[in-house]
Amino acid sequence: MTTVAVKKVIVMIEFITALSDPDNEFLRLALYIGALASLAFGIIGTYVVTRRISYLAGAIAHCVFGGIGAGIYLQTVVGLKWFDPIYGAVASAILAAVIIGMVSLYAEQREDTVIGALWAVGMAAGLLFMDMTPGYFDISSYLFGDILLLTERDVWMVAVLDAVILVLSIYFYNTLLAICFDDEFAKLRGIPAGAFFILLLCLTALTVVLLVRMVGIIMVIALLTLPAAVAGHFSKRLWQMMILAVFFCMAFTWSGLAVSYTYNLSSGPTIIAIAGTMYITVLIISRNWKKKRR
Repeated sequence: MTTVAVKKVIVMIEFITALSDPDNEFLRLALYIGALASLAFGIIGTYVVTRRISYLAGAIAHCVFGGIGAGIYLQTVVGLKWFDPIYGAVASAILAAVIIGMVSLYAEQREDTVIGALWAVGMAAGLLFMDMTPGYFDISSYLFGDILLLTERDVWMVAVLDAVILVLSIYFYNTLLAICFDDEFAKLRGIPAGAFFILLLCLTALTVVLLVRMVGIIMVIALLTLPAAVAGHFSKRLWQMMILAVFFCMAFTWSGLAVSYTYNLSSGPTIIAIAGTMYITVLIISRNWKKKRR
């Protein structure tokens, strides 16, 4: 057994031991949320990678920060105690998805310029709302995430959003499949491609909201796309890619939790580092394999 393999075994043993400790309820909650969220991440991430709309998902993610800032402002200054920042995140994500979808489909101006402007305005709005709110707020938890700080309430929220994403994704699977691979053909078949493209962006927006609490706004696109990108190397059909992406996302999340807990590292960056390392490794192996076959 190599030294690296021994270290991996030790990390897993220490992590499993920590899970059995009654005082580590937060760690078990993180595992539950990671598993639940992986379902949505794997499915929507597959659509995002296949349709090549990662940059649109990135713009939506940064607009989410504006909704979070607005939620904090309404809760603290206006006095709407029931208005959790996550509600603002969902609202801003859906609004951004619709606007970006309409811009992509119908705007005569340069699409990248408009989307880039929304990207920046979303972040700026969030910071301004926080500036207008008295008190100190640790924005790093929103920018970089921390799955270890999530609560049982977050588990239920993720489960509900997860269910919405799963039902719509499965029900409209064939239609979304057509939109991803050939939207012109879909239009010829009478499918309202534009409407379903916006629906796909809205589903992406909901998934981004799930991800923000785990890995933060800055790294959200990595966990949304990397598991699907890795899965794409091992699958020939879209549904196979989705299933593999779900398992890869779960594996990255759980292994990231184990490593970050054992070595006292930030959970979000650790998860992304593992996902990125796996993607680069698979990419290199895949390219070398293709060269040898030639």
